[in-house]
Amino acid sequence: MSDETSRVAERYARRTATHDGADDRYSPLRPEVWQTLQERQRVLLQLLAAHDRRDLAALRLVEVGSGSGGNLLELLRLGFAPRHLRGIELLPERHAAARAALPEAVALELGDASVARIEPGSQDLVLASTVFSSLLDRAFQHHLADAMWSWLAPGGAVLWYDFTFDNPRNPDVRGVPLARVRELFPAGLVDARRVTLAPPLARAVCRWHPALYTAFNALPLLRTHLLAWIEKPR
Repeated sequence: MSDETSRVAERYARRTATHDGADDRYSPLRPEVWQTLQERQRVLLQLLAAHDRRDLAALRLVEVGSGSGGNLLELLRLGFAPRHLRGIELLPERHAAARAALPEAVALELGDASVARIEPGSQDLVLASTVFSSLLDRAFQHHLADAMWSWLAPGGAVLWYDFTFDNPRNPDVRGVPLARVRELFPAGLVDARRVTLAPPLARAVCRWHPALYTAFNALPLLRTHLLAWIEKPR
């Protein structure tokens, strides 16, 4: 395990100790959470359609930082084939939760994705959802991005979802603006969409009424994340 991946594990351990099981900020029962999830899914489907990836069952996809398997479960529901999905997760407890939740046909690997043994050019899509904001070492970010890029077949794409602004209340993460995304994938053809109402604002307005999420989210400046398609030229 590299120094940076060891530090990531330590940061997540601190976060888990700080937020116990009673913390429900990410529960899909909360109106701001289910609206965030639905918005992200809609934009993902729009990107797949816009880039003519309509046969989802034929797409080979690996997720970096697959966590407890939530994103892979969502992809299965959308029509991706289990045998074409693969997840790589650094943290043993999350890897175990994903293995319990996902079909056996979904390949899951425990370890550092930057050194994963994935055949170059073998993947149609590589998914990274709120991964790079947890990597504070810029050299390691480049190392991981280069590995992900090597896995893609020509015409394949990185699917990127992450926040763009620093969180002053959490020094263990760092926002990744669009300019940095372009630095990490300099040869990529980027189609980026700004999504996700700023979570503190979303929590506040949804206390008044869930419909206020849509009203406030209509203002692009209040959205804090990027969902991007980063295509590898043919």
